[in-house]
Amino acid sequence: MKRARAPRGAPHRTPHRTSRLLTALVAATLTAGGLSAATGPAAVAQPRATGNHDLQAADWSAAMTRSTTARYTPSSIGGWSYPVGLYLFGQYQVYQRTRDPKLLSFIKSYVDRFVDASGAIGQSFDSLDSMQAGRLLVILHHETGQDRYRVAAKKIVDRLTTYPRTADGGFWHADNSSRAHQLWSDGVYMVNPFLVEYGKEFGDSAYTDDEAARQLAVYGGHLQASNGLLRHAYDESRIASWADKSTGLAPEHWCRAIGWYAMAVVEVLDALPADHPRRAQLLIYLRNLAGGLERFQDPKTGRWFQVVDKGARPDNWTETSCSSMFTYALDRSVRQGYIDPRFEAVARRGYQGVLAKVSLGQDGRTDLTDISVGTGVGEYAYYVGRTRATNDFHGLGAFLIMNEQLASRGTGR
Repeated sequence: MKRARAPRGAPHRTPHRTSRLLTALVAATLTAGGLSAATGPAAVAQPRATGNHDLQAADWSAAMTRSTTARYTPSSIGGWSYPVGLYLFGQYQVYQRTRDPKLLSFIKSYVDRFVDASGAIGQSFDSLDSMQAGRLLVILHHETGQDRYRVAAKKIVDRLTTYPRTADGGFWHADNSSRAHQLWSDGVYMVNPFLVEYGKEFGDSAYTDDEAARQLAVYGGHLQASNGLLRHAYDESRIASWADKSTGLAPEHWCRAIGWYAMAVVEVLDALPADHPRRAQLLIYLRNLAGGLERFQDPKTGRWFQVVDKGARPDNWTETSCSSMFTYALDRSVRQGYIDPRFEAVARRGYQGVLAKVSLGQDGRTDLTDISVGTGVGEYAYYVGRTRATNDFHGLGAFLIMNEQLASRGTGR
């Protein structure tokens, strides 16, 4: 039976002979332990620890994946989680370009810690966060054809049939008392790109496309404000400590929560048929969001602030993961014709701003700075007081997704 068309994030099949040639080329060009190695058929200049790196020519994606896989093994990188899943999805984007077999092998070894030969996976999937790494299951099925990855991925889809929802059909952020009746902007990325990719891989797009589009519409309808930005969360019950008693909305526009929505709506639009009944509605949310991002971009750095609309406050700071997410979403939206071409200039400023946060340390490995650690819902002081981490997986994954989208214009990849 003919296999479903590869989802975005999954490669077209490469003939085995071509794969062997690519593997041989990678092996021949890798330098033991060094960051000066070529990484694929069209190698580009590598970053150097000089402080004056060529931002357009340096292959920061390849350097970052080599650095991260040197710092961690598939066993030590962490448990089944969305930050690790995000990073490894970004690593897979680099694999698609470079065909470096070690990158895919690392992903497979990580996933195989959790999925046995029969497809059993020891996850209850009682939160949207726990579903994000399911994208890796779809990828590995596509790459290997092993049915166990389909079986494991189907457990997520089956769980959604009983997963709790708001009255208008939005998935709760988690199936527990502390998240009951709540929609968080973060949640749309945790499940909906997985859904549309699952549908394409396994021939179930009629359901998965409709569900993903519905979720983005419900979340956007509750969370998007008149300035185009999204509030971090909404509580249908109005009982959460952060919820406005009249609207149920959280008080702030936290940057990464908005970034999750931005990436999700673009990736779902990429999957939806042109005549899908919710497509026009999702395009309105995306275009309004693009206008808000343009309005609140920091003119000095090109990045975006931790609390997006309050950049004038002296204790606010520009955050790297969301800046990567916004840059990716804007650039891809322009390329796909979803938003006005003028937003390409916004994306390019964002790209330069993010590249200013990556460098090589004395050990020859990449460092990506000013990444907010994992964050719940709160007030302004809570967000700006969050730890500004280096090499947090939220930032590494978002950077790789962004860089693989934008670097091609500067390097000819």
